[in-house]
Amino acid sequence: MTAAHDICGRPSIAQSLLHAERRLAPISESPRLDAEVLLAHLLRIGRGALRARADQPLGEGPSQAYATLLARRAAGEPVAYLTGEREFWSLPLAVTPAVLVPRPDTETLVERALELLPANAPAGVLDLGTGSGAIALAIAHERPLAAVTAVDLSADALAVAAGNARTLGIGNVTWLQGSWYAPVAGRRFDLIVSNPPYVASGDPALARLAAEPRLALTPGPTGLEAFEHIVESAARHLTARGWLVLEHGADQGPAVAALLERSGLREITTRVDAAGHPRVTSGSAPAAAPSSTSVQERT
Repeated sequence: MTAAHDICGRPSIAQSLLHAERRLAPISESPRLDAEVLLAHLLRIGRGALRARADQPLGEGPSQAYATLLARRAAGEPVAYLTGEREFWSLPLAVTPAVLVPRPDTETLVERALELLPANAPAGVLDLGTGSGAIALAIAHERPLAAVTAVDLSADALAVAAGNARTLGIGNVTWLQGSWYAPVAGRRFDLIVSNPPYVASGDPALARLAAEPRLALTPGPTGLEAFEHIVESAARHLTARGWLVLEHGADQGPAVAALLERSGLREITTRVDAAGHPRVTSGSAPAAAPSSTSVQERT
């Protein structure tokens, strides 16, 4: 037996991974990683175990199942949809085609949010367009005294998010269905966060993202439509000195900052992600107390 095939001609794990890597290279930025994650998921072992078993043959059944997964990945399906899970902020999250796959870039938004929230005091947080619940659950996990409200238009997405909360045992999140602020009319929060759809409808990048829900990707022709709505109504939903924190595209920082400034928010800053791209812009409400009652999501 060699590292490539056993005496029956069955490919080894090493050879199967090499073939998969080559097949995925034209469509993936990380073909080797994709190949390993899919095979490890199929065999129900860790990626390290793949290397330890590199010379072992891959049986006929697993080979066929692996070929099916590779064909789906080559057709553009995200690895997370094929495995049914994605890690975000060290939390294992279930994902389905009903939700956008959580990206590492979004952890920059969580980092900024946690800087603005007290570690040992109650606070009200609103997550708009929660999807899989990644942002809401990361914040709720790190700030157990915070009362987090997460909103999404999609009932299917909320079912995924609520399921993740149950699996993780995170109980300080309330899930509401509706469009943006509609389910929280009249309520105010210490922090509002959102990773809204921000890809322009004519952007060629959408072709590569065709497997993911279009509603979660693009809001319209400019890509700024969701930001405009969120920012325009933010002042009516923030407490005095409350913060709005938004994730955006790498080239949208100045436009989003301008929206925040025109809405009367202050202390506007933009943070870069791990790759050095402008990714998260935040601003705070004025210190003057709002005219309506502050709820802070503790009821």
